[in-house]
Amino acid sequence: MQQYIQENKERFLSELLDLLRIPSVSADSKYKGDVRKAAEFICEKIQAAGADIAEICETAGHPIVYGEKIIDASLPTVLVYGHYDVQPADPLNLWDSPPFEPVVKDEKIYARGACDDKGQVYMHIKAFETMMATNSLPCNVKFMIEGEEEVGSDNLGIFVKANKEKLAANVILISDTAIIANDIPSIDVGLRGLSYLEVEVTGANRDLHSGVYGGAVANPINVLSKMIASLHDENGHITIPNFYDDVVELTPTQREAMAETPFNLDEYKKDLGIADVRGEDGYTTLERASIRPTLDANGIWGGYIGEGAKTVLPSKASAKISMRLVPNQQSDKITAMFTKHFESIAPAGITVKVQPHHGGEPYVTPTDSKEYRAAEQAMEEAFGKKPVPTRGGGSIPIVALFEKELGLKTILMGFGLDSDAIHSPNEHYGLFNFYKGIETIPLFFKYYSM
Repeated sequence: MQQYIQENKERFLSELLDLLRIPSVSADSKYKGDVRKAAEFICEKIQAAGADIAEICETAGHPIVYGEKIIDASLPTVLVYGHYDVQPADPLNLWDSPPFEPVVKDEKIYARGACDDKGQVYMHIKAFETMMATNSLPCNVKFMIEGEEEVGSDNLGIFVKANKEKLAANVILISDTAIIANDIPSIDVGLRGLSYLEVEVTGANRDLHSGVYGGAVANPINVLSKMIASLHDENGHITIPNFYDDVVELTPTQREAMAETPFNLDEYKKDLGIADVRGEDGYTTLERASIRPTLDANGIWGGYIGEGAKTVLPSKASAKISMRLVPNQQSDKITAMFTKHFESIAPAGITVKVQPHHGGEPYVTPTDSKEYRAAEQAMEEAFGKKPVPTRGGGSIPIVALFEKELGLKTILMGFGLDSDAIHSPNEHYGLFNFYKGIETIPLFFKYYSM
């Protein structure tokens, strides 16, 4: 198997670069054709790798790619999930090279989607190809690769509910997460949930001259800024009433175990170019970024932002806000809490509109299961070191739905690094990580089938 990977590694990389050249931005309708092109690419490669079935399944939005290879119905089935859509590349001026013209330098692939999630999805396709080519696939495999993960996976949820028999499996395997470092393997055993929404505040019925009306009429930008600032107190706690009611607190023993995770605060700050960290009092940086809920403004706009000056009081100001949630918080409940509170803190003369976009539930996977032990053995054999169980700070909203609708546990066996700049300019993915994933995934299949 290793020989096959070595002999074909340049082709594997070349194919991935071709996939990365497709600007499959699901959030922007002008890329709709490119999103489909990426789906067709994935479907073709799953078929070429040896699948019995590889098909594009239509949805009300972007299509889902489904594939399968059933070698024996009595054997276990691994369902591989991933996504071929990517985040918008903006701001383009901050990229060192064009986001959809992949560049390999310093042993890294630079492109939008290199790590999240095209590079990691493609590891699975090439690992499957490798197992088929070397006659070493030990169990059945199914693929479900979607094109809407970056915009909430609404249509995947509908697809899953309507195709339970088609998706029948024993475990779900996902590579859309990170390891601690290339010499410190890890496996995510938890994800935070998400509530994502947009707010708009409106003052006067039109933009106003800031000299004629300034100081006499509420400025929506000023008001919105104060409203957002009030959502945290001086200790970094979120001020929405009852926000923390359902939060499951880790025990002192669990927090002590988490503190054993290798982490260098000075290197963390250096990598981010910051002088210090901030967050909720009473928690470490690792805890703030994984086991605690958060509230952040992801974008804010209003008034004039063009070149030169235009002295106006804008009629409207808007912001996008995300809240990362932890067990046992529920996204719908948190969204309702936020909406009620945000409307209540608006000053007189200001109208507030809150528009929910999408959400997802937190997820924790047990570490004493057969599937986790298989992932642990695979990572240990590939890296020569036992992996550390960690909690991820991000969200994969569909994971909790998989368990609810399909009754399946998910293994989050990712190979990225937190420093890969996903969702940011100059996103990249290490060649080491790409090839190590292709090497490790067949080992999971081997140990899970034993």
